[in-house]
Amino acid sequence: MEVYTYSDARQHLAALLDTAAATGKVIIRRRDGTTFVVAPESAPASPLDVPPVMAPVGVAEIIDIIRECREREPACR
Repeated sequence: MEVYTYSDARQHLAALLDTAAATGKVIIRRRDGTTFVVAPESAPASPLDVPPVMAPVGVAEIIDIIRECREREPACR
């Protein structure tokens, strides 16, 4: 974990952000001793982001399944 002074952080902001991205967080210390943490924010994953399922099913077979379901059950419509 890297510690920067406030002046160094101002002068080297791009490097500070790169270091925070690589290591997880960086500390900035003011002259009066107070410290602050700069950490990268992780983007939340989408619940719809799922891996694909590789199934040996063709388009014609999928259409047949949908038609069969619609004929049997009105809820499939």
